[in-house]
Amino acid sequence: MGLRSFFDRIEPHFTKGGKYEKLFPLYEMVESFVYTPRTVTTVAPHARSYVDMKRIMTYVVIATIPCILMALYNTGLQVNGAIATHGPSGWRAGVIAGLGIGFNPDSILANMAHGLLYFLPIYLTTLIAGGIWEVIFATVRGHEVNEGFLVTSMLYALILPPEVPLWQVALGISFGVVIGKEVFGGTGKNFLNPALVGRAFLYFAYPAYMSGDTIWTPVDGFSGATALSVSASEGYQQLAANGITWMDAFLGTVQGSLGETSTLAALIGLGFLLVTKIANWRLIVGCLGGMIGFSLLFNAIGSDSNPMFAMPWYWHLVVGGYAFGLAFMVTEPVSASHTNLGRYIYGALIGFMVVMIRVVNPAFPEGMMLAILFGNVFAPLIDWFVVQANIRRRAKRHG
Repeated sequence: MGLRSFFDRIEPHFTKGGKYEKLFPLYEMVESFVYTPRTVTTVAPHARSYVDMKRIMTYVVIATIPCILMALYNTGLQVNGAIATHGPSGWRAGVIAGLGIGFNPDSILANMAHGLLYFLPIYLTTLIAGGIWEVIFATVRGHEVNEGFLVTSMLYALILPPEVPLWQVALGISFGVVIGKEVFGGTGKNFLNPALVGRAFLYFAYPAYMSGDTIWTPVDGFSGATALSVSASEGYQQLAANGITWMDAFLGTVQGSLGETSTLAALIGLGFLLVTKIANWRLIVGCLGGMIGFSLLFNAIGSDSNPMFAMPWYWHLVVGGYAFGLAFMVTEPVSASHTNLGRYIYGALIGFMVVMIRVVNPAFPEGMMLAILFGNVFAPLIDWFVVQANIRRRAKRHG
């Protein structure tokens, strides 16, 4: 009650004619974070619904919680396991030793604590750097700070390697927010996923920090290949020889970006988004259909020189960032297709492209990030053709 009165008391200073009028977006951001907005949405996206934008974004953040927890656990698991053979390194190991937690990979507490020391700096850097740009653009344009950045910041942090330099984290989210969203008018007007734009920028600008075998477990002298890199060089049949089973990949106890490794965690989040009707199931069906169909085609064709031709669809599902991208990026409503038929086509295009990139282009063993951005570019065109086809069909029916 006292906090509500405080906001009501200072609000006139930030509204039109007030002393701090230009800082209204900053006031609105803090006030709406604490309380449900009392006004209607004034900028895109618009929806006639009992669920406001804040509630939608809150649901998506809640859906990422399983991936966040798995990011903490698996990052700590990989680091503690590597420390057993290579010894501790870095300031984080000093913090863990000082707290007396230890480096036992069999300890859930030790793994979660060590993983938190990698995830938290990345997320805070993302939140601060990206939040500054959000406030700047909102202030200049004179509208509220959109809650969509909370989702962007979380997804962006989860798709980064655990020891990416923090200055690169800030640079990537700045590029994603400014170039991927704000130059098009802000949330609801962007046609590319801002988190993926930031990640793609870092991938092409600083490839040594975003790919290879040495970045996934940040312990000096340790090198560990991901499931996709092993499959691309030796074939998926050799994954077991490298200590990676299908269940390991499904649960997420493998090398990879912070929050992308666990298919189980991503599917739990996806289930929540489907139940709350935030995610559209047609996008899921299309993406799974495109991936399964095209991987079966490659399996049937076969290749004597490219072992990726033999990888079955159920391995494509659990390796790399496919499941995470399916749950949180493909279903992102702003950059996806908006017609029902278009959603099937859009999802199928992404499923087709991720298999195409993984199998045919060895320079990009992951594929999901580029496939989704490719789909983002074509989503408006897909919807245009669907709408035009509907217009022609109705014209013939009534002509």
